[in-house]
Amino acid sequence: MYSKKFEIRWSDLDANRHLANSAYINFMSHTRMGFLMENGFGHKQLSHYNLGPIVFYEHVYYFKEIFAGEPVTVTLELSGLSEDGMYFEFVHKIYDHKGRNCATCEMMGSWIDLEERKLTKLPEELFANLDNTPKTKDFRTLTKEDTRKFGKRPENISPEELQAL
Repeated sequence: MYSKKFEIRWSDLDANRHLANSAYINFMSHTRMGFLMENGFGHKQLSHYNLGPIVFYEHVYYFKEIFAGEPVTVTLELSGLSEDGMYFEFVHKIYDHKGRNCATCEMMGSWIDLEERKLTKLPEELFANLDNTPKTKDFRTLTKEDTRKFGKRPENISPEELQAL
């Protein structure tokens, strides 16, 4: 299992003097990008293939407060991957210095072709790197339908409605 350790900084706290929601997301994102960079998804490789990672959603479940002065460890495991590597799902867990699971995050993402601005599959070399990631016990093969499992769709408004807001 991949992990990173973080010290809680003053700027990571919110008005309640515990770890802010944004800090959880930042720690998990930093862990994810650290993992990717250490496993063949650095700037050089992504630039070579003209790829960028994107996030569809991050669902965070909070269990226990985290305070300043208490270091945390953030883990990463692969819980899903499509057959072509276009879609991936990571699970992050945040543990306090006593090993208590304070939060868990389910994150789904994809890869975008930065020139065409469309989702794309992974090249074989990068797919193999991602497929070798430590997996959760309930790992599954993802399909396009998994990206829509929550049924969320955009709800546009007209320019007139927007002006009236």
